[in-house]
Order: sequence, then structure tokens, then C-alpha cells
Amino acid sequence: MSDKPILAIVGRPNVGKSTLFNKIIGNRLAIVEDSPGITRDRLYADAEWLNRNFTVIDTGGLDPENEHFIAKQVFRQAETAMDTSDVILFVVDGRAGILEADRTVANMLRKVQKKVLLVVNKIDAPAKQENDIYEFYELGLGNPIPISAGQALGLGDLLDEVAALFPASTAEQIEEDIIKVAIVGKPNVGKSSLINRILGEERVIVSDIPGTTRDAIDTPFEHDGQKYIFIDTAGLRRKSKIKENIERYSIVRAVSAVERADVCILLIDAEEKVTEQDTKIAGIAHERGKAAIIAVNKWDIIEKDTHTMKKFSDKISNDLAYMPYAPKLFISALTGQRVQKLFDLIFAVYQNNSMRISTGLLNDVIIEATAIHQPPSDKGKPLRIYYATQVSVKPPTFILFVNDKNLMHFSYKRFLENRLRDAFGFVGTPIHFIIRERERDR
Repeated sequence: MSDKPILAIVGRPNVGKSTLFNKIIGNRLAIVEDSPGITRDRLYADAEWLNRNFTVIDTGGLDPENEHFIAKQVFRQAETAMDTSDVILFVVDGRAGILEADRTVANMLRKVQKKVLLVVNKIDAPAKQENDIYEFYELGLGNPIPISAGQALGLGDLLDEVAALFPASTAEQIEEDIIKVAIVGKPNVGKSSLINRILGEERVIVSDIPGTTRDAIDTPFEHDGQKYIFIDTAGLRRKSKIKENIERYSIVRAVSAVERADVCILLIDAEEKVTEQDTKIAGIAHERGKAAIIAVNKWDIIEKDTHTMKKFSDKISNDLAYMPYAPKLFISALTGQRVQKLFDLIFAVYQNNSMRISTGLLNDVIIEATAIHQPPSDKGKPLRIYYATQVSVKPPTFILFVNDKNLMHFSYKRFLENRLRDAFGFVGTPIHFIIRERERDR
């Protein structure tokens, strides 16, 4: 499928970025408070307008003159959001007018090679506030677009312009035979070292300093006739390293890389085991239905006995219980141990993520499953599964037509998923079910 465009919302503190973000995505994910600077970490969510699906990034307020540690980190987060976005909304306050911080941000935005829309917020009465809008022309970013995020005024026109600026949507990738692989994980876990080991040369800067890789780097590579693109990303930082709960320091890089990837390799540090950041990054790949591999790096420096690998594997299965389908590989980017085995796994999970099952075979497995384990019932009313069909791939997605979807218990859905995995494999890919009610005579 085509890449999902990214829309970044930036601006100085307290201009209404989070309110606008919440209106676009349709629910209240961002904290909205009158205190300036309350949104300190980037938030991201999926949205849709004019049949275009896209990802929205909300950023902390940009205050370029503030030398405080938190302000600097927020500024770098917003820079990252702008680097990874297709369209940028620069939000200013129509009531407050132009402040020096607005001019500084505008100067920065004029230099970026991105599409920027200047959004004048808090225009609740456009006819009366006409003069409040005109002064923003001096920022040199084109026509100011008046809105009121709080009153939801002008948002449709704004989103029309946003959608028009997104890259053209394509149903299929131009080069379908290229497998895009995102290597994700927290800082200093060895992502760049792994890419260098695969390539056999030092194309990516490697340092002991966490977060050395500033931008996502796409590297083409060919192995046994199969073309790949490896996407390296800067990882998430520990919460303790970013004070005052700025805990999503680099998550947008992970989000944008995962969005563009066919296969995600979650790199885990063998010395640190599974951390909170690992579970967050893995969750991004799982939620977006991507094929996934768990690679445990630095395995060469672990003291081992005959049970070490099994114990470690069991611990991963417990900590990442929502993705039991992901195969595990214990590697060393430094020595090259088992790195070549990654290619076989990448190709296998990619094929499984793209697998189609014929309707006849699928229904045979479902019928057999219901015979082995009777569907649940409530107050004497049993769940009946009339028919199943596959509607899409990446990930494999199935519609189950039933008599009452409220009778489809989570545990029974998991049982059906396991039966499909027993029958068809599906190693390395999540499986999605859509439950629809349907009268039997239809």
C-alpha cells in the first residue's frame, strides 16, 4: 500500500496546537490546558479527510529564545517532526498578534524544503477580526488561513488545503519487488551497527553516544537477487534522560519509519532485556499490522549456559505477549553472528504478511475450528459463524459474518486466529478480524 502522509503541527506555546490536533483526529488525546508549554511531548494519531488517511503529529511549543533544558528538547522534537512530515501547519494566535518567537519560527520554516500552511487560530468572528489576520502576511509564508480550533470554524477549508498538498496517493508501490525494512529500537542498541554489518561498510555513523543517528536513513541493498531498502532510525530515549516526562523524544521517527516499512526488526539489547521503550516501539508495529522480527543484539557478550536462550526467549514472549507471532533471532552486529539468517526471516515474514487464502480453504478451517471448540453462547443463544472471507493483506484481514457480534468473545477470536496460524503459518505477521452481523437468509 502507499505510504501514509504525515502532517506536523508547530508553533510557539499556547497558540492552540493541541486543540487543533484534537479536532483533526476527532478525540481528546492531547492535554489541553491554558498554561503555556503543557504539551511537552509529541503526540501522534491517525486521521482521515477526503478519503486520505494520514498521521498527525502534535508538538511542544517552540520557544527558540528559551535556553532552559526542556525548551531545548521540545525545540528538537519539533525539528524532528518537521523533518519527517510532508506538510507543516504553523499555528499562530490571532488575538495576540505576531510575537518575536513567531518571527523566529517563520524564519526557520522558510528555509525548510517542506509545504507550510500558516494557520491563524482563535479567529472566532472572521468578519470582525479581519485586521487581526492581515498582519500575519508579514511572516512571508503565504496566505494566512483563519480558523477557530475551539469553535471548529474553518477546519474543513484548512483540511482541504492540507489534503491537496499531500503527495499523490498510489494504490501500489512503484517497485513492488523491493522489501522495505525498518530497524527500530531504543538508542545505542546497535541499529546502525547492524546496517553496517549487513552492508559490509560503514555507511552510517556509529557512536557510543545514544541518539547519534539524527535522521532516518534509507539504504538500498541486494541479497540473493532480492532488493531491500533498510530504514535506520534514531531510537527512543529513557524517560530518566529526558526530564519532566518528555518520554516520546524520538517516537515520530519510529512511527514514520514503521509506516513506510513492510517489515520491522525490533532490536533489543541483550544486556538490558525488554524495556518500556521496546514495548512502545513494538506496539507501533503491531498496531499498524506490520510484519515483525525480534532481534536480540549483543548476544556475543552474554554469559550463557544451555538454558540461557530459552529463558531469554520466554521473557520476551511474556513482555511482548501481544505479538507471539514474531520470530526471535539472537545476533551480534559486532561479530556478525546469525546476521545472515535475518534475510531468510525477512523474506518469510514479508510473504506471510502478504499471504492470501482462498475463500474455500478459509471456510474449511473455520468450520473445523467450530467443530473442535463450540462457539460461545449467552442465555442459550449461541454464536453462529456463517461465512468468512479475506478482504486484504498487509496484514491479512478477514471478515467473519456472524449472527450476533456481541457473542464473539475475545478469547474465541484468539482461538480462531491460532487455528488459522496452525493451518497456514502466518509467522511474523499479525492477523486482523472484522466481525459483521448478517442474517442467515442473506
